[in-house]
Order: sequence, then structure tokens, then C-alpha cells
Amino acid sequence: MRQYLLLDDNRAFAENLAEILRDEGDQATVVTQGDEAVRLARTTRFDVLLTDMRMPGMSGADAVQQLRRVDPGLAAVVVTAYPREGDLETARREGLLAVLPKPVPVPMLVSLLSGARRDGLVVLVEDDPALSDNLTELLRSRGFSCVTAGTVLDTDLIACAEPFAALVDLRVPGGPDGEALRRLRARYPGLPTYVITAYPEESLVEGAAGVFSKPFDTGALLRALETAHAERAPRSP
Repeated sequence: MRQYLLLDDNRAFAENLAEILRDEGDQATVVTQGDEAVRLARTTRFDVLLTDMRMPGMSGADAVQQLRRVDPGLAAVVVTAYPREGDLETARREGLLAVLPKPVPVPMLVSLLSGARRDGLVVLVEDDPALSDNLTELLRSRGFSCVTAGTVLDTDLIACAEPFAALVDLRVPGGPDGEALRRLRARYPGLPTYVITAYPEESLVEGAAGVFSKPFDTGALLRALETAHAERAPRSP
């Protein structure tokens, strides 16, 4: 049984979605204010947060930030009828499962929520936009949340609290080969890192959980992540 936290000032929408989720045998809690969501997260271990972006008081982006400080493993989905790039960029840096425009088809939303992985946040460092987008969508299709960086500086700006794994290209702009990987390892000691590169250098890939030389088998990469996620040490509630 999964626990959902639904944060939306449109209570009618949230309650309707909650009933659908409960009919599937799960639990869903509806709140209309961000501070109430944060308070609940201190005492209840939710699997997934669904939040509207623009609400009176605390915005959805701020809610994701504050909830992730309380519970870093919480998967998060944002829905919005009025996207503002600044808010969206703030939320994306937290590593969301998805940002969806309203109105959202309910069957699609329920499927997304039901497949979301708690403690499933992946950092992706890749400067090829097409490959980055493709990998992001593949990860999300398997329930993994994703935060991306295309340069060494972007890697420093990642705001997510606690990823469970990283996929890192060795050669990205902003520093020497392997610099983004080095900085991630310094920031997240013990983080499993999977190197994706066209230029594998033995000295740089030492200690990696896996090395995938471009062009690589994306299915094999996803299987490696799924195995690592299943075998990860359980986090304390």
C-alpha cells in the first residue's frame, strides 16, 4: 500500500484524485496549504507528493524544497495551469518526476503516481541535449525522478538533497575530464556513480558502479539502476 500526499488549493480536484487512488487500495491525504504538508511529512512517510505550482501562500516549488528537507526520499510531481519559468526551474533543480500542465488526464496521472519510486532520484550529467532528454524520459518511464546538468557549473547548482545514483559523462564543458564526477563524489560521498562516456579512461572511472561506453545499451543501463535501487540500503523513516 502506497501513501500519497496531494497538495492543491483546488480541494475538489484533489479529493476526486484521492478517491481514485484509494479505490486502488492506497492511502491519499489531501491538504490545501504547503505548511500543512510539511507538518504532515514530519510524522508520516509518504511515497509521492503531487502539488500544484501556484497556490496562495507557499508555492509548489517552495513546498517541494521544504518537503525534501524533511524527507529527501519523497518522489514529487508538479502540476500547473500557469507555468512561470522561474518557478519551474527552481522545482526542476530539486529533481522532479514530472511537471505536467493542467488539466491533466486523470488516468495518465494515476499511472505516473503509481509507478513513482521512492528514494529513486537520479542525477544525470550529460552535455548532449538530445541524449539527456532521451535518458530523462526513459528514467521517468521506469519511475525514477531525474535532475540534470550539462556543465560542471550546472553540477554545482543541483539542489536535490539525496540522490540514490548518478549517471555522469566524463567530458562536459567547464572543467577537465572527470571534473563533474569528482565534484559529485565530493558532495555525495558513497553515491553510486555510473559513467557514460565515449572516452573511458581507467584512472577516471575507478570506483564507478558501472561504465557504459557510448553508444551504449540503454536497456542494460536501466537494468543496472533498477538492480541498484532494489538492493539499496533501506532508509530510516
